[in-house]
Amino acid sequence: MSAANAITVDVVSDVVCPWCFIGQKRLDKTVAAVGDVDVHIRWRPFQLDPTIPPQGKDRREYMLGKFGSEERIREIHARIEPLGEAEGISFAFGAIKVAPNTLDAHRLIRWAGAAGETVQNKLVRRLFQLNFEEGINIGDHAVLIEAAREAGMDASVVATLLPTDADVEAVRMEIATASRMGISGVPCFLLEGKYAVMGAQDADTLADAIRQVAAAKARGELDEVG
Repeated sequence: MSAANAITVDVVSDVVCPWCFIGQKRLDKTVAAVGDVDVHIRWRPFQLDPTIPPQGKDRREYMLGKFGSEERIREIHARIEPLGEAEGISFAFGAIKVAPNTLDAHRLIRWAGAAGETVQNKLVRRLFQLNFEEGINIGDHAVLIEAAREAGMDASVVATLLPTDADVEAVRMEIATASRMGISGVPCFLLEGKYAVMGAQDADTLADAIRQVAAAKARGELDEVG
């Protein structure tokens, strides 16, 4: 497939965002639907709440503080669950005991990117599953190390790096860059670094956007965009 028919999609997301999990599933469908376009995916960091302490917070208390009542929380979950089910996601919100700080998860995703697109995609999928379907604390270093191993990373290297400040500032700078670009919610799909598709759009909408950008790229029109 020619380079002109290759598109890079930077997905700005947070692994504790249920809409990002839905967006990841829809992106999978999109890639399958646009078989004539070579889609390359890169996962970029975003933190819905960077103020959560490194050890995390009790999720029930955190959600009550954020949304005000059990009824409101149930309403939110009830709206998301059938959408997840349609994408093959079994949301288990009741099993999630810890609201984690996701900075370390994003550092791990960054390192996975250095190991290759396939490894990074596999890791991100696993982190979504661990948090939303298994209720496992993805702020826990032991959990992250095991997820890295499952994704094909060198777990011993990850175990050495996680307790350090390696790439902490790099991840924070990426998040700050996203904010400067006007990204205030996730997921956000950046096509060729120039065109943004906001929210967990359906696969058809994403596919249409990718095809349009791919066609513009093939015509050499993207080079004219500042």
